Amino acid sequence: MTRQQFQQLTKNILIVDGATGSNLMAMGMPRGVCTEQWVLEHKEVIQSLQRAYVKAGSQVIYAPTFGANRCSLAKYGLEETIREMNLSLVSYTKEVAQEGNGILVAGDISPTGAMMAPMGDMTYEKAFDIYQEQVRYLVEAGVDLIAVETMYQIEETMAAIDAVHSICDLPVLCTVTVEADGSIFTGGNATEAAVAFEASGADAVGINCSVGPDQLVSVIHDISEHVSVPVIAKPNAGMPLIDDAGKAHYSMGAEGFAHYMLKLVAAGATIIGGCCGTTPEYIRELALVLGQPS
Repeated sequence: MTRQQFQQLTKNILIVDGATGSNLMAMGMPRGVCTEQWVLEHKEVIQSLQRAYVKAGSQVIYAPTFGANRCSLAKYGLEETIREMNLSLVSYTKEVAQEGNGILVAGDISPTGAMMAPMGDMTYEKAFDIYQEQVRYLVEAGVDLIAVETMYQIEETMAAIDAVHSICDLPVLCTVTVEADGSIFTGGNATEAAVAFEASGADAVGINCSVGPDQLVSVIHDISEHVSVPVIAKPNAGMPLIDDAGKAHYSMGAEGFAHYMLKLVAAGATIIGGCCGTTPEYIRELALVLGQPS
């Protein structure tokens, strides 16, 4: 997909998918494993989830490549599998997308997990090289666009955006995770980040993960007031409550989530979906309240 085609597509509301990780755990993935490796070994599980999102109304599904960068994979001794992993994971999602009508596949990239200097040892140059490598494989795999998500360091995110542009001209969606007041825990806030990302060439900016949609109306409104590109809202299903077994239960049901997502649309969000705790049912309710029933 060209960036011009993306601009045309986002003149209307674009529904993306919901959570992956929290659903995979509910579907049998153990804690503490490399998510990407587990998904490689359980193709039927990820495809079942993604088919449900498409059926619910998602127009974009994220390939399960969230942690498939060299830095993250090295924690599991899997860094040398990076090319095979990205190509295979994207192929799983493309198979599902091709079953639908015009479903787009986003190559998903995430934080390296390392802190940027001076708080840590990661530099812009190192981050750029790490992201450039993964983006190269995502493009080789045939993704339609790139999603840089759940970011919490502005400089690292800028390295990711620059890495994408050094490899391809695909649209770049860029989201940070924030507190309810819009602040980023490593410094700065969502609006400052969104402005910087747009200036670096991001084609859409906003938030994902973070808190529930009920707490993000002012954050989304402020972002939309300061940028000219589409604004993304992909929040959690409310706040998690942890039970005695360590399992998270999210506070907001599908109908309540969809209700508050309408408020985010009114505040300026035009690319919408869900993150932790959301399921295909949340996307189905969202499509229904938007008048786009699956």
